[in-house]
Amino acid sequence: MNYRDQEKERIITKRDEIFRDPGGGTFKKKMYPFVLNNAQLNLWGGIREDAFRYFKENQIVWWGGEKSGVTGHLLSSQAACLNHLYPIRQRKAMATSILKEIHDDIVDAEVVDDGYVEFEVVGKDNYLGEKSHSRGANATSIDAVMVGKKEDGKNILVMIEWKYTENYSSTDLYIPTRAKIYDPLLTEPDCPIKVNNFKDLYSEPYYQLTRQTLLGWKMVQNSEYGCDEYLHLHIIPVENKKLRETVTSPGLAGNSMSDAWKQCLTEPNRYIVKTPEDFIKPVSACKDTSSILHYLSERYWR
Repeated sequence: MNYRDQEKERIITKRDEIFRDPGGGTFKKKMYPFVLNNAQLNLWGGIREDAFRYFKENQIVWWGGEKSGVTGHLLSSQAACLNHLYPIRQRKAMATSILKEIHDDIVDAEVVDDGYVEFEVVGKDNYLGEKSHSRGANATSIDAVMVGKKEDGKNILVMIEWKYTENYSSTDLYIPTRAKIYDPLLTEPDCPIKVNNFKDLYSEPYYQLTRQTLLGWKMVQNSEYGCDEYLHLHIIPVENKKLRETVTSPGLAGNSMSDAWKQCLTEPNRYIVKTPEDFIKPVSACKDTSSILHYLSERYWR
């Protein structure tokens, strides 16, 4: 049984205990036991109301095309990202503890919008020249962004892409209209991605990693958040071996997904893969974190 099916079975057994919801909600017009009837319960109670406000005020599109809010799908990586990261938004100590663990030069967390984590970030300008520049849909976006202040007073942009049960096939996504947008960026002399054949980048997850890397590079070039460098974090459960271990592009080589991707980068140390538990672990030393850590452990880590 693959990881996605395992998680479906596991969360159904915990559904009544954690959510007190019978399931049977709809996703893409079909009913499933792993979809909540009350979709709002998919977000931890401590963040729920404020997260809905944040998405509405910033006109961010919810995953799954949901108009009223978060999907009820219990394997949603967007919900997982929010449940792990949103509690950090107004807690500088928590944000700082995480950033210090990521990079030795970081001494403090910086405010990014009105908190320490910003979601569905597309950059201030349409740096990639895409047809749309909306947050959460039809444009290259980063699930979450944090900013760390370094000892020298400059900042590091920390881009976070959150995965849960996703895995990908070797589907070729190369089409001329896409190549017209991204290939010119890939030819720039200081581009952080170097491959012999650009077509090798047009299969997931490499297509997404390519676009996010290009976006982070351009955001730093334009000194967004006062940053002069970036890090790109890929958060993937250790059990999701199909995503972690499969090289989906026939033209790339490596022992794992991340190994193949690092070989495409001029500075491979800027790309970091972590598990959700390892990413969040530093906040355990902060005050008043037992409730959220218990929720995350029961829902995602066991």
